[in-house]
Amino acid sequence: MQAWGFVVAATGLRAEARIAERSPGVVAVAGGGDETRLTELLERALSGGARGLISFGIAGALRPGLEPGTCVVGTAVLSDAQKFAADDTWSNRLSIAIPEARHGVVFGSSKAVGEVGAKAALYQTTGADIVDMESHVVARIAAERGLPFAILRVVADSSVQRLPPAAVNGMKPDGTPDIVAVLKSLGTQPAQLPDLMRTAFAARRAMAGLLRCHRLLGQGLGFVDLG
Repeated sequence: MQAWGFVVAATGLRAEARIAERSPGVVAVAGGGDETRLTELLERALSGGARGLISFGIAGALRPGLEPGTCVVGTAVLSDAQKFAADDTWSNRLSIAIPEARHGVVFGSSKAVGEVGAKAALYQTTGADIVDMESHVVARIAAERGLPFAILRVVADSSVQRLPPAAVNGMKPDGTPDIVAVLKSLGTQPAQLPDLMRTAFAARRAMAGLLRCHRLLGQGLGFVDLG
C-alpha cells in the first residue's frame, strides 16, 4: 500500500469489502461474522501507515421505521456497557456527501440478532438504532491505537423482519456465501423459505444502497486527509 497512508474498512461480507476497495486509499477486510478473525485481520491491515478505520457494510435495524436501503452514519458505538464516539469531522463528511443519510447509534454485537423479539428487546435496553457485528471491534481498536473511526451502514433487515437460520448461518469464515449450509438449513426447516426470500430481497436493496454511498464518498471513503 502507498506510503502516504490509507484507510482500513472493516466489513462482515466479502461483497462489502469489494465495494469498499473500489475507493482509492482503502484497504478492506471481511471478518465473516467472527470477532476474533476480524481483530486479527484489522491488526494486520493497520501496519504500514493506516490513518483511520471505518465500519462499512449492511446492518440490521433496531429502531422501528428504519427501512431496508436506509443509509446510517453512526455517531457512536455501544458494546458491553462501553460507548465509543465516532470521529466528528469524518462523520460530518459522510453526512455532507450523503445528504439523505440518517444519524444513529450502533450496537456492536458478537452474534447475529435475527429474531424480531430480540431486536425489540435490544432497542428497549440500549436505544441503539442499528446493530452490526463489526463496529465495536473497529471502535475498540481505533481507541487503542489513537486513530479516528467512522461508521457507514445501510439497513438490510428492518426491526420487524426476522432473519431465518439459513441467513444467519449461511456465511463462510471468509465472508463469502455458504450455499451448502443454506441448503442444509432449508432441508431441515423448509418453512423458513419465505423469510429467506424476503431477507435476500432486502439485502440486495441494501447492497445497492451501499454501492451508491461508496460512489458518493470517493477517495478514502470520505477520509480525504491522506496526504
